[in-house]
Amino acid sequence: MVHTVWEKLTDEAQLVVQREPLLASYVYTCILNHKSLQSALSFILANKISDKVMPAIAVRELFDSAFQASPEIIQHAANDIRAVFERDAAISSYLPVILYLKGFQSIQVHRLAHFLWSSDRRDLALFIQSRNAEVFAVDIHPACTIGRGVMFDHATGIVIGETSVIEDDVSILQSVTLGGTGNEQGDRHPKIRSGVMISAGAKILGNIEIGVGAKVGAGSVVLNDVPPHTTVVGVPAKAVGKPGSESPSQTMNQNIFNDE
Repeated sequence: MVHTVWEKLTDEAQLVVQREPLLASYVYTCILNHKSLQSALSFILANKISDKVMPAIAVRELFDSAFQASPEIIQHAANDIRAVFERDAAISSYLPVILYLKGFQSIQVHRLAHFLWSSDRRDLALFIQSRNAEVFAVDIHPACTIGRGVMFDHATGIVIGETSVIEDDVSILQSVTLGGTGNEQGDRHPKIRSGVMISAGAKILGNIEIGVGAKVGAGSVVLNDVPPHTTVVGVPAKAVGKPGSESPSQTMNQNIFNDE
């Protein structure tokens, strides 16, 4: 998967250079001067989240170390790129995903923060979280676990709490909150199972489970468990039917009236 995605990125980069000479220097710097997805990704992300206090070269070393220690991070990134390409109607190639889409980029920055958190470098993990929030307007606690093939569509305003779990092949749109219900301690955030789609503006609160293949309608406030393959909508959210597919995250159909 990683090699296939990298070949596709380099092929598309060559075409962009021919088609738009003004972007040639940028595309060479970000893609064509590199020999692997991990090299290009560490370069792009380090330059996105570095600041005057933490220079890009230091941030890139962190990414490179994380990629070397946990190769699955790059494997997940490749799956994330393909997920966006397959699900986002506005995307017709792989290259814009890695270069321009902050939803994809914010997930990959979180993967670094999570690696640091899990390596007991929590102060640094919180710094990376802060930069992620400042640069991309996506606030994910470093302890949160995120699977592969995950898409944040548009992404602005997404907030994800400490004990949240997001499994594989999940799609989340802008202004979604996976939060707690108060100042309680311990396991207090949602568990999002595979194939789930969470529509724009939804708020999912508390240590509850959104079952496999479920769908949460736009603007909903979810306070209780959602069974697998169920559509919920409203404030508070209530079941209104079943999604039209086994995996709503793939179809990205936010219209609840199309559900059974």
